[in-house]
Amino acid sequence: MTDLSTTYLGLNLKNPFVASASPLSKKIDRAKKLEEAGISAIVMYSLFEEQIIHESLELDHYLNRGSESFAEAISYLPDGGLYGISPENYLNQVAGLKKALSIPVIGSLNGVSKGGWTSYARKIEEAGADALELNLYFIPTDMDMTSSDIEDMQVELVAEVKSAIKIPLAVKISPFVTSIPNFVKRLVDAGADGLVLFNRFYQPDFDLDELEIVHSLDLSTSADLRLPLRWISILYGKVNADLALTSGIHTSRDVLKAMMAGAQVAMIASELLWDGSPQRVKEILSHTQAWMNEHEYTSIKQMQGSMSQKSVKEPAAFERANYMKVLGSFRDLP
Repeated sequence: MTDLSTTYLGLNLKNPFVASASPLSKKIDRAKKLEEAGISAIVMYSLFEEQIIHESLELDHYLNRGSESFAEAISYLPDGGLYGISPENYLNQVAGLKKALSIPVIGSLNGVSKGGWTSYARKIEEAGADALELNLYFIPTDMDMTSSDIEDMQVELVAEVKSAIKIPLAVKISPFVTSIPNFVKRLVDAGADGLVLFNRFYQPDFDLDELEIVHSLDLSTSADLRLPLRWISILYGKVNADLALTSGIHTSRDVLKAMMAGAQVAMIASELLWDGSPQRVKEILSHTQAWMNEHEYTSIKQMQGSMSQKSVKEPAAFERANYMKVLGSFRDLP
């Protein structure tokens, strides 16, 4: 019998298929159907730093009526209705999922700066989360802010969150870093137990008729797999942290590639949001197991990292050679 089990953040999972942070976790009934279909763990949708700060400022405003400073501070943040759920309701949802599910539930915080809001890391732990994912989403607009400033700020945030909890901490990062290997090393040194590659940036568009900015959600495709696949294969065996691949997981072949690159888990959301059926999980797992049987793999652990760059002495030279080969292939076209 093919063994699909894996470990992630110290958690023993029945397979490497994890539901990533998304609206999939907003309804307990839907989460239960995902578990029944075979999902081995679920990451909660994110609780944003702005949500926590907004609620705090709003409370201060009503406790200190007449203070213009508080009213002005509140106006800096988007209207509370934008968020759809309060921090307290988020904690209740964590507790509700833990009560309803037998699989691990991973909380998710999305923020970039140190501050009182990080106390919610401990509150998420107290609500029952088995682990926490810290999503570092930041777009610099200050011309005087250097890359070192940004990395220092995020490393300090990871250290602060890690010091507040006892459960494992995974850090979800952006690919837009000058030296990903050095940055993830610093994150691990600061306390990260796992790394989630990568955060997706949703780019706004312009509506030329209404002259407005359009915010749209573009779901991933299997083509998006290549970026995290490349970096996980480079990082495998070089950092003392678990690796999770997210973005581009749509088929059993995507899951298999993620494992061979060196990931402990493959995180999925877009395929399930697009398909709408939890049974898609069962199909992908069935096809994964069938491929492994056909190719005589007895376990997921057997294939993990089998196609990584761990055995390559000069990864940078290897990447240059691959880059040259791809570009050179255009000369062969008729």
